[in-house]
Amino acid sequence: MAIFMIGIQRSGSNLLRLMLNELPEIAAPHPPHILQRLMPLVPHYGDLGRSQSFSLLVDDVCRLVELNPVPWEGVVLDRKEVAARCRKRSLVAVFGAVYDVMAEAWKARTWCCKSLANVYYLPQIEEYFDQAKYIYLYRDGRDVALSFRKAVVGEKHFYHIAKEWEEAQRLALDFRANVPAKRFFNLSYEALTADPERTAHALCNFLEVSYRPAMLEFYKSGEAKRAASASNLWENVTNPVMRQNTGKFMKEAREDDVRIFESVAGEAMDRLGYERVFARKGGELRFSNEQIRQFDTENKRLKEDVRKSIDPADLKRRGVQEGLIREIAARGPAAAALG
Repeated sequence: MAIFMIGIQRSGSNLLRLMLNELPEIAAPHPPHILQRLMPLVPHYGDLGRSQSFSLLVDDVCRLVELNPVPWEGVVLDRKEVAARCRKRSLVAVFGAVYDVMAEAWKARTWCCKSLANVYYLPQIEEYFDQAKYIYLYRDGRDVALSFRKAVVGEKHFYHIAKEWEEAQRLALDFRANVPAKRFFNLSYEALTADPERTAHALCNFLEVSYRPAMLEFYKSGEAKRAASASNLWENVTNPVMRQNTGKFMKEAREDDVRIFESVAGEAMDRLGYERVFARKGGELRFSNEQIRQFDTENKRLKEDVRKSIDPADLKRRGVQEGLIREIAARGPAAAALG
């Protein structure tokens, strides 16, 4: 049984994966975002039915894992073994194989992938994995936007963040309607932080594992320390659950930004029960092409400002994986065809 978190970043997924990683039955490593990074590049490999093309894909996936800023401790990826574990010649199959190898190395019964961008690849995941379980982790999008503003990753303008947040929620909610309830768990960041013990018990029941008090002491683990040292993005994971970390947008976000967010993502907010503050239903703002161009310009400026403030060591660690993706993209389809 594979376990997938779905949703969007800045919603508490690092906290949750470290809690799950305290369960002996579940291995929940820091994700190299295999599907998110490599799915757009699959056409570059040509016909995966050809051994050379598939071997190249396997090697690239393994390299991506090996370059992860938070290492998969004790995991050795033998390319031939990974390929042999694949029931199909596909990226999803290779993804599953490396996670299986990791879980076995960590002596766990199963694994959880916390790459929330898996929400964009649900049909492929459902097709390959038998009886996969999904943890839909969501958070008030206005707080998500506020968090992205400060983060080294992601969009920065509330308009762009709202569009991404709305799409992720829509995909997850539509998927939920077609998956048996026994395989789908709804979890809000607000519930997780307000009552982590009760939420952890409910999640363990869903996953059919026993609750362990260590889940709430995740911040003491070696995995938490490794994550925190790898990037400022994850520095909070060495602290206990932050119980007063919701509704921050009311104090820290500008009214016009919140109004933009609610105008763009109001429908998904309504479906999830998040009350709008400024853009009531029917009173949403409409944006002209010129306004959107201005949002684009501001978004780029904000990204540049954040990038200038990134710790050089953090930037270097991130650049290693980014360099691999650029290498694959530059390689193009011809390389796979040539073997």
